[in-house]
Amino acid sequence: MRTFDDAGIFAGHTVLVRSDLNVPMDNGTITDRGRILASAGTIRDLAEAGAKVIVMSHLGRPKGAPDPQYSLAPIAPELAAAIGRDVAFAADTVGEDARTKAAALEDGQVLLLENLRFNPGETSKDESERKEFAAQLTALADDFVSDGFGVVHRKQASVYDIAAALPHYAGSLVRAEVEVSDRLLNDPKRPFTVVLGGSKVSDKLGVIDNLIDRADNLLIGGGMVFTFLAALGHDIGSSLVEKDRIDDVKGYLDRAEAGGAHIVLPTDIVMAASFAADAEHWVRPVTALEDTPAGAEGLGLDIGEESAQAYADIIRSSATVFWNGPMGVFEFPEFAAGTKAVAQALTTEAGTDAGRLTVVGGGDSAAAVRSLGFADDDFGHISTGGGASLEYLEGKTLPGLEALA
Repeated sequence: MRTFDDAGIFAGHTVLVRSDLNVPMDNGTITDRGRILASAGTIRDLAEAGAKVIVMSHLGRPKGAPDPQYSLAPIAPELAAAIGRDVAFAADTVGEDARTKAAALEDGQVLLLENLRFNPGETSKDESERKEFAAQLTALADDFVSDGFGVVHRKQASVYDIAAALPHYAGSLVRAEVEVSDRLLNDPKRPFTVVLGGSKVSDKLGVIDNLIDRADNLLIGGGMVFTFLAALGHDIGSSLVEKDRIDDVKGYLDRAEAGGAHIVLPTDIVMAASFAADAEHWVRPVTALEDTPAGAEGLGLDIGEESAQAYADIIRSSATVFWNGPMGVFEFPEFAAGTKAVAQALTTEAGTDAGRLTVVGGGDSAAAVRSLGFADDDFGHISTGGGASLEYLEGKTLPGLEALA
């Protein structure tokens, strides 16, 4: 992967930077600025070194045409605050406004283009259509810096095709993400613990498959745990289960028994009468989840206090920890305790080893730690990757990184 050590090599150049500014929005208000703050370093370094910086990103899932609810216009002032300098905004991607404002940039100035996915060429499966859009983007600049780790697993025009047409480099964010992921895969300090949660076990099968023989412990929580419990024959009530994945889970349990990572499952579960913040709820051991109040089937929405404490103890005694996926429905305060316990145990001050590495694997996990009041610097690394981070740890080749070779 081609990187740069000195942003000064871009002085006087116009540089296209592919960032990931796909932040969560609520009626036009940004609810988590994490990806903006993570993207700011490379953009600021380039501008301070005298480059003319054109920032590209997507937001949400528009259908290849302009859609006001997905405009990047609200991102521009937030990015400006993060980098400490003005950010101009182009109301299109490769149209007249973008071309005019790009041509007018002076050294050290920054321009943000409108949502890349307003152009159908960005995500097209047709290679020629993608390349045509990439060519229109490359006409704006001299160099390309890939710094959106959250999209490097996508074969898209601004991620993959553009690298073939311009001198290309990985930005500091992508470089840091790759270095951390490589350390997890190839040189983890032990004990190495992987914590996996979230709703579906199918989303994590590739990670389990690639890490079960590399990690020392696999701690399982979230909705995905009920497929594991069902595989062991437990009655899980109305809890989420992927029946078509039970055989896969049984295979991983067998691999663990044969010498793979120690798979740790909850011993107690917070059950609820319905999926609601104010639902009636109770705690039961996993051997008696069917023991419910009269007339209630019960569904699991969090790991119990006993399990949370056991997980926290393992995490605090581990030298390397990777966590992806909440332990429960953390958006509901009554069902956030398991996720909060895991997050607290991952904080840099909580471990027994001062040199340990704790990694929060992006996506819902990153949103959870921030919503629960933790700061980014409480952890060794918070990934911006989500799906890209998981695919890297699955051992897959990511198109956006392959293009930077």
